[in-house]
Amino acid sequence: MTETQQKREGAAPAPSPEAPWPVRVVSQKIGEWVGRLGWVWAEGEIAQITKRPGSPLVFITLRDMSADISVTVTVPRRFVEAAEPPLVQGGRVVVHGKPSWYPGRGTLSLSADDIRAVGLGELLARLQALKKMLAAEGLFDPARKRPLPFLPRRIGLITGRASAAEKDVLENAKLRFPAADFRVINVPVQGASAVPAVLDALRALETDPDVEVIVLARGGGSVEDLLPWSDEALCRAVFACRTPIVAAIGHETDNPLVDYVADVRASTPTDAAKRVVPDFSEELRALGMARRRLDLAMNGLLDREQHRLDAVRSRPVLAQPKTMIENRQVEIGELLRRTRHSLSGRLASAVDGLGHVRARLRALSPQATLDRGYAIVQRADGSVLRAAAEAESGEVLRVRLAEGEIHASVKE
Repeated sequence: MTETQQKREGAAPAPSPEAPWPVRVVSQKIGEWVGRLGWVWAEGEIAQITKRPGSPLVFITLRDMSADISVTVTVPRRFVEAAEPPLVQGGRVVVHGKPSWYPGRGTLSLSADDIRAVGLGELLARLQALKKMLAAEGLFDPARKRPLPFLPRRIGLITGRASAAEKDVLENAKLRFPAADFRVINVPVQGASAVPAVLDALRALETDPDVEVIVLARGGGSVEDLLPWSDEALCRAVFACRTPIVAAIGHETDNPLVDYVADVRASTPTDAAKRVVPDFSEELRALGMARRRLDLAMNGLLDREQHRLDAVRSRPVLAQPKTMIENRQVEIGELLRRTRHSLSGRLASAVDGLGHVRARLRALSPQATLDRGYAIVQRADGSVLRAAAEAESGEVLRVRLAEGEIHASVKE
């Protein structure tokens, strides 16, 4: 909007260091913006009710359920007195009002023309609707739930200050495992300030690298007292945590929505202590039993192997290794004797056969004939002369005798 348009419409020119707005103008501008919001429905918790004598108005401080924010509500007295059930501090209400800005004090309030207490039935219906919505988004999906560490290095505990829940978790955890290390953050566990405090505590423990599991612990209470633990912002914060979370809110019959989002739901704070740390004495007993089973298994294995070794050692080849050699030596000696006997028999038989052959050869040998006084007459060409008529006069003949030979010439 230009300065000419602002002047034509009667609006104040834009502020500047040279021409700043007075406080009344700023307050007036804020009032104009607030007035444009119109009538709204708002829900919150009654932090304070102020009834001034003779005044037709009742002043109520309405506080947000999940944040440390409040606003003043002015309600006609007749609406407050007619409310059923009666309005009390800490009660949850829904108001229909119009935002109003008071320039003189610079405060914001709601001018209400209707106020209604939120009954238990309506609260439960709202919780049921929120439960269905979160379930549809997968916040309750068992597949995304993380297992708890067997022995966490440090345990984060979010609980009320000096509460029975804190005592139950710490004492039972120390009884089960004396070396358990805790980081405890005390927060309000009911009322309007509970959710912001728990969210801050979750962020602090989530950023602690030593914290490996977080426990949310609170004792029992009414549905209204447990409402902060069904807050949507808290459920989404628990779902977003990377550290496993154990929820131990109320008693076993209580089921705030954070129980469904947490990785493990414990029925009581004592049950939560049992889930986050192992039982030291039970682990010792289990370790002792495991060692005994291991000893039995090892002794059994050694006994079986010893029996097998004894059986192998008792075999003749190992118990009396010389026996096999001696048996083989006897066999070799017998074979050698039989070989020698066979060779001797064969040699003797061959000698006898050779003698017979020699005798036959000698009997048939020309030399034997010569030895008896006969002679062999041969021509010069070596042919044998068998008849005297075959010799020619003057022919030189060779006469072989038993010993030596002579040469003769034929005369007639």
